[in-house]
Amino acid sequence: MQRYTDRVVSVTGAGQGLGRAMALRFASEGARLALCDVNEAAVRETAEACGGGGVRTSVVNVADAGQVDAWVAGTVDAFGRADVLVNNAGVIRDNRLERMTDDEWDAVVDVSLRGMFHCCRAVFPHMKEQGYGRILSFSSMSWRGNFGQVNYAAAKAGVVGMARTIALEGARHGITSNAIAPGLIATPMLASMNDAARAKLAARVPMGHIGDPTDIAEAAAYLCSEAARYVTGVVLDVDGGISVGSALR
Repeated sequence: MQRYTDRVVSVTGAGQGLGRAMALRFASEGARLALCDVNEAAVRETAEACGGGGVRTSVVNVADAGQVDAWVAGTVDAFGRADVLVNNAGVIRDNRLERMTDDEWDAVVDVSLRGMFHCCRAVFPHMKEQGYGRILSFSSMSWRGNFGQVNYAAAKAGVVGMARTIALEGARHGITSNAIAPGLIATPMLASMNDAARAKLAARVPMGHIGDPTDIAEAAAYLCSEAARYVTGVVLDVDGGISVGSALR
């Protein structure tokens, strides 16, 4: 399929993991890409893997509004459009509530929540003028609450609230806004765990195994496509059933 021919897709946190997988998927369907990450070498590697042509890379800290505004303006200048925004950038600084520092709280909320706000605010006027836009933001199965992740859970719950509100504000302008809540996915973060820890986590998944980044990319490619033109304000769990099965196991 070539659902993204002539579409401009912007992806934050595109240097590795889910961001890289989605960039590859959108590129395979003909998209022109505006990729950003705080790791310049990593995002350039992703661009090369996508074929290089029709790909623009930038080093952007999404927590910095000025950097985000410049990235979006540069994307529109280079490609003439801003069709799809994928808010994927995020960090983890886990700790129990009583031990969590202000820096750990701020790091997670600034990237996941403030960063999403900056990016959505920057692209919205362009999408509104076009009468077309797709905004996809990344929550997590942790948005419902997760031990030792009060900062991450709060940020990811905020992503859901913001995504649904933007769905209401964007609907009359042809802009959809949805979220994906991934479960246990084989990303570099998960790979850093030892085998026993990963096996324990996998055992909690009703489908019996950890997901692959391509599972997320598949869902993203659907939600940002014309096929999902009547889907907005949705939080899609891509988690092997853990969000519904964990209470029974």
